[in-house]
Amino acid sequence: MEENRVLRSGVCSMETGDGEVDVYSCNDSDVSSADHLVVMVHGILGSALDWEFAANLFVQRLPDKVFVHRSERNAKLTLDGVDVMGERLAEEVIDVIKRKPNLTKISFVAHSVGGLVARYTIGKLYRSPCNESGDALSRTQCVQESSGTIANLQPMNFITFATPHLGSRGNKQVPFLFGVPAFEVLARYVIHLIFRRTGRHLFVIDNDELKPPLLIRMLEDDGEYCFMSALRSFKRRVAYANVGFDHIVGWRTSSIRRNNELPKWEDCVNEKYPHVVHEERCKACIPDKDKLTTGDECLDELEEELVSGLSRVPWEKVDVSFHESRIKFSAHSIIQVKDQQVHSEGADVIQHMIDHFHL
Repeated sequence: MEENRVLRSGVCSMETGDGEVDVYSCNDSDVSSADHLVVMVHGILGSALDWEFAANLFVQRLPDKVFVHRSERNAKLTLDGVDVMGERLAEEVIDVIKRKPNLTKISFVAHSVGGLVARYTIGKLYRSPCNESGDALSRTQCVQESSGTIANLQPMNFITFATPHLGSRGNKQVPFLFGVPAFEVLARYVIHLIFRRTGRHLFVIDNDELKPPLLIRMLEDDGEYCFMSALRSFKRRVAYANVGFDHIVGWRTSSIRRNNELPKWEDCVNEKYPHVVHEERCKACIPDKDKLTTGDECLDELEEELVSGLSRVPWEKVDVSFHESRIKFSAHSIIQVKDQQVHSEGADVIQHMIDHFHL
């Protein structure tokens, strides 16, 4: 372990191994009382450094409340697949909890593919209130229980930034393909050559052991992996999405909407959060299995199944726009302030997250 590194504004950090970083108040009394673990998860080809700005701001604003962990165990290994990365992240979370036994609550903040990895991880770490031993649960038990724990901690906030919840296979879901159907179809056949197993998961073309694609399986509870019960157990779920100029992840997939559900938005008049252009709270909606098609020409059957499945739990959806930024084409990185020197325009979005954080 590295020695404590004191940052500005009373924030300390410690590298705990393999590049993982704990961030907390330099005040001993604050550290003792901070019982809320915030796990920050990077995206594809990312690292713990991507969340440095947000982690430091968290501790500055909530020094006696939060203990932040910037995940790194999947860095340089982000092409191994969502499930493999989810297993690694689960092990990492357990290690953090062992180091700080006074933790009682847990939240996840994830960027891009990291949001899918975090969803897998919570399914792995979910414990039903009637089975805290961690033994495999029946599907019926998992569905009935929604007040369980994540690694024996109370689940609070599950927050994603520009995460492709609906995958990347649909029309205009990967904007740099320009919405050209031929390019999008071709991508399904060659994506594994670039992004390997993770690419297969994103384009929903994996069929390991003849099972349904992983993103489809993550809509249900399956034995020891209670994916939906875990997601439902959080006090709140929030999806931050770029309305445009994100050439990696489209607005529809990051906001969990059908094309005809995308809202009209105008420039924000809130001076505190100038880049937040739309907010809405979506109630849980139980889909009619006999009416899974919507007539939305942009959706295929798999994408409709994904949006319907994820809509079974309530979501807060926060739409942001950097359309006036001189580096607006870097919206995918600005939204999380990946580099404080370059992407500082996204600071108000991070502040919005912290101001609305449930403790």
